[in-house]
Amino acid sequence: MSRFFVNTQDGRVATRRQLIDAGLADEEELPPRPWHPIQGPSDASTMWYAVLHKRERGVFIGTLCIRHTGRQASLEAAGWSEVPVGEIGVEGPPSSDHAM
Repeated sequence: MSRFFVNTQDGRVATRRQLIDAGLADEEELPPRPWHPIQGPSDASTMWYAVLHKRERGVFIGTLCIRHTGRQASLEAAGWSEVPVGEIGVEGPPSSDHAM
């Protein structure tokens, strides 16, 4: 369970713990740009929540929603993409739709 952040430049998503472990953040401060916090519960788990991102006006934004709900389907229909759990991380490969 963790807080999630989106890299506004390339769409990668990482947890606060992953950013701390990579030396990009510490326990007290938010990570620097281009990492931006995704609004949602600070104890969200990918078991219950889908992490989605979307490119909007040249930057990536992120959101969380409870899995397998009408809201998730609505977001995906509006162009949001779920970030696969295996790609969540500082070094996670951006998917092919992240090319600028």
